[in-house]
Amino acid sequence: MATHSNTSFLLQLSLIITALYTAVSQPFIGVNYGQVADNLPAPEVSAELLKSTTVGKVRLYGADPAIIKALANSGIGIVIGAANGDIPSLASDPDSATQWVNANVLPHYPESNITLIAVGNEIIKSGDDGLASQLLPAMQNVQNALNSASLGGKIKVSTVHSMAVLTQSEPPSAGSFDPALMDILQPLVAFLKNNESPFAINPYPFFAYQSDPRPETLAFCLFQPHSGRVDQGSGKVYSNMFDAQVDAVHSGLSSMGLEDMEIVIAETGWPSRGDTNEVGATLENARAYNGNLIAHLRSMVGTPSMPGKSVDTFIFALYDEDLKPGPASERAFGLFKTDLTMAYDVGLDKSSTGHKNPPTPVPKRETQWCIPKVEVSEAQLQTNVDYICGSQVIDCGPIQPGGACYEPNTVLSHAAFAMNLYYQKVGRNPWNCDFSQTAMLTSQNPSYSACVYPGEST
Repeated sequence: MATHSNTSFLLQLSLIITALYTAVSQPFIGVNYGQVADNLPAPEVSAELLKSTTVGKVRLYGADPAIIKALANSGIGIVIGAANGDIPSLASDPDSATQWVNANVLPHYPESNITLIAVGNEIIKSGDDGLASQLLPAMQNVQNALNSASLGGKIKVSTVHSMAVLTQSEPPSAGSFDPALMDILQPLVAFLKNNESPFAINPYPFFAYQSDPRPETLAFCLFQPHSGRVDQGSGKVYSNMFDAQVDAVHSGLSSMGLEDMEIVIAETGWPSRGDTNEVGATLENARAYNGNLIAHLRSMVGTPSMPGKSVDTFIFALYDEDLKPGPASERAFGLFKTDLTMAYDVGLDKSSTGHKNPPTPVPKRETQWCIPKVEVSEAQLQTNVDYICGSQVIDCGPIQPGGACYEPNTVLSHAAFAMNLYYQKVGRNPWNCDFSQTAMLTSQNPSYSACVYPGEST
């Protein structure tokens, strides 16, 4: 009986494979709007592009009034920046901070939903000790200027750090800040705590992969199936580098008694191209990282140390910036091209069709299911099952003994059910049915007997 069932399943799966079907704003998903370029669309045009996506927040590196005005009444949260070069005057002269707020905030708020002012970017590890010592006084003066304008508490003040402020990030439970920075960091985080402002940081799994370019590291960085990494200190299992880096920051803050401080991911992303020596800088990897990151955030699973919520995350970047110096990857982080077409699809378009503007009405798409490719080994499929069932995203009960989909008791059958269930649960985007290129989409329903494979309408 089991042999007949297994044969029927394989036959049905083979038939499905031959019939392949090819084919609301979220506050925790943000994007960085850099301007180091000479070919960017007009701010009004970019604002319309952003409104056609599910992006809920935008981070500017300055306070360009044209962009801030273009985003008025859009509901999109705006982070504006006080440039590194502004810090000395903001620190030394409270009137300078008042003038800055009067010029860059008051003319736009509340029509433009300014939520945070980032004073400086990656100052503490910039190598400029004098500027680093002026950072907190500048933040304090900007906060006082907001308070005087009755905006204290409505608009937060923070600064953005690189991951280099940590001297240890592995395992995540041992995450700790550089002791040499504590004279600056301790009063700075005390300021953040007193004003209920977030700790903002820039984690880049891309750079972690650059330093350890093994296939298993790439899978870990791209949210793809693998055996996972166990934190020997906490016993928690990590399925991706992003969560590990965020939790390392959380551990560093917790060691300072600040386990409840909000963490904001001010930048993260993956370049779609790079120089010949920049391993991993490809369009396929960029699509996988950003697409899987967005799906992970939408799942609301959170991280092992901060479960059940998604940290506000700003993806770098809206466009490629053709004037940025450095390696080729620095000019290749854009989600969109400057002609407003997608560089690659990560599921941000509200219409989910790839058009710049959502068409109306949106036709209902054909239901699809996610299944394994026939040439994939059992070892690869078992890795997929272990990853999915250990992710806490779905219930693998149906493929356990006594479950409706336990028979046929084969790795192929169990993997097919689990991979589809994961795809249906986390977003039904093409990259949710990738599993390190071991899966494919089909329009043929794989359900059999009492085993029902969920689809879009189920």
